[in-house]
Amino acid sequence: MTSDYQKNSISLTGAISMGTGVMIGAGIFALTGQIAELAGAWFPLSFFVGAVVTFFSAYSYIKMSNAYPSAGGIAMILEKAYGPGIIAAGAALLMAFSMVINESLVARTFGTYTLQLFGAGENRVLVPALGVGLIVFAFLVNISGNRSIGLFSFVMALMKIGGIALFGIAALWASGLSFEPATSEVDYPLAGFVASVALSILAFKGFTTITNSGAEIVNPHRNVGRAIMVSISVCVVVYLLVAFAVGSNLTIPEIIKAKDYSLAQAAKPALGQTGFYLTILLAIIATASGLLASVFAVSRMLAMLTDMKLIPHSHFGMPGRIQKHTLVYTVVVAALLTTFFDLSRIASLGVFFYLVMDIVIHWGVFRNLRHDIGAHGSILISAISLDAIVLAVFAVMKIRTDPVIVGTAALAIILVFAFEYWFLSGRAHADRNR
Repeated sequence: MTSDYQKNSISLTGAISMGTGVMIGAGIFALTGQIAELAGAWFPLSFFVGAVVTFFSAYSYIKMSNAYPSAGGIAMILEKAYGPGIIAAGAALLMAFSMVINESLVARTFGTYTLQLFGAGENRVLVPALGVGLIVFAFLVNISGNRSIGLFSFVMALMKIGGIALFGIAALWASGLSFEPATSEVDYPLAGFVASVALSILAFKGFTTITNSGAEIVNPHRNVGRAIMVSISVCVVVYLLVAFAVGSNLTIPEIIKAKDYSLAQAAKPALGQTGFYLTILLAIIATASGLLASVFAVSRMLAMLTDMKLIPHSHFGMPGRIQKHTLVYTVVVAALLTTFFDLSRIASLGVFFYLVMDIVIHWGVFRNLRHDIGAHGSILISAISLDAIVLAVFAVMKIRTDPVIVGTAALAIILVFAFEYWFLSGRAHADRNR
């Protein structure tokens, strides 16, 4: 079996497009309303703080990718930090699941915005149906090959970054170039703001798609890190611009009421009905390209985990290479999540999975690899501390408002590591008996 990775098939521009594609697709359209619900009137600052935490977090990935670029970047980091055991396998699966969760988040956002074109509200049947349709489209584009994906991602990234930036500038201009937030009748405590940063971090986590395609990027020892830094920088500018534009045109209660499509709602007072429809079209483009890039990355990460013998694999009668099989598994799981979970719970699951995995990576690099790759221990400890604070506050907030999703996340994390214990123990026993 082989995953058949194509070296030098993704340019620096393509890698940046992939990273921004995932981040902008999920971040600004899917999460703005939820972040405002937690952070209150100054929710744009949550994106800034989230970017700061993400830059600390990206340090480990950049250092490791520069030293050991791999098509299964995060799995490679974990294996080098902990060895090919339960911790590495379990944390890698958490990352893979968080990426699939991100796909379902983007897919439902696509469905929600698309329905606004027809004034259909938030139909419980049509939203997941449209989301699953987008997932199928992403599958079809992905099986066409890496170069098609790179070109498509680049074109879509240019369209949406330019369009979203124009939306932000036009909306701010219509509001009198005021960066002051619209009025809010509610005061939000510090805990709410810190919890909102967890969602903001989720809006930036798409940079990991670049890490997971390291072996396929041209000159990866140099370009993986450059692509990550440029992608995060571009996204923070876009996020802040749009967040201030939304906040200057809608009150917090209005943003919360339309939280699943708040950008389109903000376009109405600023740009009229035409702006409303143009914003919806931008959302459709952004979510489509975001899902495309995410499916591309997670399917290859799962293929790498299979090659590393950290997860089981079955063909289920399908022909072709492993990466085609993992592509099918990815879109099937994403479609199921899209069908059965709403945006808020999907985002919460993604936060728990991603931040737990992120802490595990930083600790492993700090404890076992920092001297080998020339990483500064203080930066790694700062990344761990920031993640832990944000995760703890977010968990407390969710225990108060939605304890079911906290319990679901905790149970899922336990089951992931228990599954890996069972699989790896069984494989070791089989190897001894040969």
